[in-house]
Amino acid sequence: MTRKINVGGVSVGGGAPVSIQSMTNTPTHDVEATLAQIRALASAGCDIVRVAVPDMAAAQAVGALKAGSPVPLVADIHFDYRLALEAAEQGIDKIRINPGNIGLPERVEAVAKACKERGIPIRVGVNGGSLEKELLVKYGGPTPEAMVDSALGHIRLLERYGFEDICVSLKASSVPATMRACRLMAERYDYPLHLGATEAGTRDMGELKAAAGIGGLLALGIGDTLRVSLTADPVEEVYAARRILKAIGLRREGPELISCPTCGRTQIDLIPMAMRVEELLKDVDKPITVAVMGCIVNGPGEARHADVGLAGGRGEGVLFQRGEIVARVPEDQLVPGLMKLIEEL
Repeated sequence: MTRKINVGGVSVGGGAPVSIQSMTNTPTHDVEATLAQIRALASAGCDIVRVAVPDMAAAQAVGALKAGSPVPLVADIHFDYRLALEAAEQGIDKIRINPGNIGLPERVEAVAKACKERGIPIRVGVNGGSLEKELLVKYGGPTPEAMVDSALGHIRLLERYGFEDICVSLKASSVPATMRACRLMAERYDYPLHLGATEAGTRDMGELKAAAGIGGLLALGIGDTLRVSLTADPVEEVYAARRILKAIGLRREGPELISCPTCGRTQIDLIPMAMRVEELLKDVDKPITVAVMGCIVNGPGEARHADVGLAGGRGEGVLFQRGEIVARVPEDQLVPGLMKLIEEL
């Protein structure tokens, strides 16, 4: 089991539930726009939100963001240690920085001291695309072993100044490389791990990579918090993360949709129907299983474990609960009827 850190009241590691993270894409100094996105992410189910801090204006906005945020905030900082000090002064809940990139040892010491005094954890983030040149030479490229070595170098800089409130991420655009790096880190050290696949791509391919990489690691018991990085609206990252956690049984809040793949027996337009139900279920918070099946013959039986469901026929279909048919309705009433059943549960 990994160590536990506290991110503004959210526990990460030490057996705590796996938390979902995302990152805003608004200019951080625009407090109104950034808060609006933070609140949207929180409403979608995000537990921790990261904001970019590229300059002092962004760092100085942290206090106002903290005052209006419903979830803990992480400052994403590169190179300039003064931004980390200002974010800490402003009350940030966690800092993402690479100690090896901020220069002189006294700068690392200053950040470690400021964070230790305020109980602010630091995430050491290693990206396979930006490893130190000497490690690329040593390992012959951005290998998983090079990524772990890089992380350890950053960790040792913090440990030198008595700072151990650390979380680690090792990310590459390659799913196998990311998984290998995280497995190596988990085998050797007990710092909590932040999972992700960097530069994963647009929504469909990015979610597929995340499901394979992040989901695969979590299924092995590796990982304490995650971000599904997508070239998409950040809210989509949260929905994707929730789907991954549900698929491997680590979260149960909200509904789970099951649906059949269609076949030659299907006589209704099942695919858009299933997509419509999936969209409507985003506003449902009941921990239920909902089935959308294409065939009256097998539907209720195959989905007997579902709390509620529908199964189509020719121009009509049935609604069922726990495998028992409760109504037969026209096709255009199947989805409304299903949602009414859900409301009554």
